[in-house]
Amino acid sequence: MKVEMKVDYYPGDTGEFIKVLEDNCVGCGDCAKFCTRDVWQPDGKIYRPVNLKQCVECGACWNACEYDAVFFSEPKGGTGVRFSYG
Repeated sequence: MKVEMKVDYYPGDTGEFIKVLEDNCVGCGDCAKFCTRDVWQPDGKIYRPVNLKQCVECGACWNACEYDAVFFSEPKGGTGVRFSYG
């Protein structure tokens, strides 16, 4: 039996649901290391989320950052990403 994963994107919330808190970022890059979608890129001495359309809202970057430098908020209801398996 083959199980496939499908990712559906629901547009609507175009605000900054994920961003770096520059005063907290030490440039360690853990956000980028744990991100499977290549959202985070170095920008001088800090990292920034630059590929927001690639983000699947998993929160890995937020969980990985021990410096509380990642601001992550859930998108408004009915928008964002939905995973389905089958």
